[in-house]
Amino acid sequence: MKDFLDNLKVMVEEFGGAPTIEEMPHRSLIDKGINGPTAAHVIEEVHSPLNLAYLTFTTGSSAFQNIVGITHPEMERRVEATKEALKRAGVKSNDKLLFTYPPLVNVFSKAGLDAYDVQWSFLRRSSRDAFLAALYEEKPDVIIGESSFLRASLEDAKAMGIVSYLPQERIIITAGTPLDLDLLQTAEETISAKVHDLYGCQEFGWLLLDGVPLRTDLTLLKSTVEDKGYFEVVVGGLPTGDSFPVAESGHVCNPEGKVITYRRKRTYPEYEVFVREATLSFPGTVGRVARSILRIKGRVVKVAPDIKVSAPYTVLELRPALGNPDNNEGFVIKGPEKTALFDDLVKAQLDYQQSSKTDPTWRKER
Repeated sequence: MKDFLDNLKVMVEEFGGAPTIEEMPHRSLIDKGINGPTAAHVIEEVHSPLNLAYLTFTTGSSAFQNIVGITHPEMERRVEATKEALKRAGVKSNDKLLFTYPPLVNVFSKAGLDAYDVQWSFLRRSSRDAFLAALYEEKPDVIIGESSFLRASLEDAKAMGIVSYLPQERIIITAGTPLDLDLLQTAEETISAKVHDLYGCQEFGWLLLDGVPLRTDLTLLKSTVEDKGYFEVVVGGLPTGDSFPVAESGHVCNPEGKVITYRRKRTYPEYEVFVREATLSFPGTVGRVARSILRIKGRVVKVAPDIKVSAPYTVLELRPALGNPDNNEGFVIKGPEKTALFDDLVKAQLDYQQSSKTDPTWRKER
């Protein structure tokens, strides 16, 4: 028996099917392209599921920060939106980008930045002084960060009398928080920079630049917020929770952009999504998709009791979660174009169900 156990130990070490901790694949901050410091985070290693391309977190601007999962089928559209945003902003191949907040890379995704063939770097420390030092030393072509931080930093440069030493005619892309309108004049007076307003979220990637959509699966729905003229941005059939006015006068950064993304209001009551028709053949799979979306995107999706399966395209209905006495009518969104994100998440669920799970540990065997 001792010989058997000795042989078993050798077999486990040399021929075991499950990996050791040393053999497990690692996805580091460098691999994700977000290897820069922030004052608001700690670095924590986690076991990340193979069915997710990567993990990130919501910004916490309106609620506690939550984990966001990015599935592999989503990546193509996120990458295309990234490339379109950079192109419209005038970013060129091989340009140097300076990020003032590393987690913003997760919204672009490293894959999107790699596909556009740009270089990027981060501040040595997450402070305004560190930003001015990096601007002077590295002379980036493009600056990406929160607008109030950039405005305050450039005002510091004016107060310190160092503006003449800073590089001129840069591109500024503001992201992460609503645009601070005072930045436009400050950026022009200090570094002759053109400012662009990029809106999106960790859950769904970049959605609009200067009020112009970056994806073809965006829908604007009349918002439930009290102010008239507000519309909620819905991406691929899933509501973002953000509402904006739509104005013919246009966005301050681009008169062609009609969505005024610097006047954001949180939608309340929020919309729930009901799946009315699905291309899937089994209602149970639609239910699994709904649960996955709630877990990784924080969006409530329900399956209609009378759902039609094996449909030619997806049909979703959005209704206010708590009801709206002024408007109880739901909004119907039909695929395939306008439900693209939802359909990508359906594909992710199917890929997950069809993947081989032969490892007894995966199947929770004892």
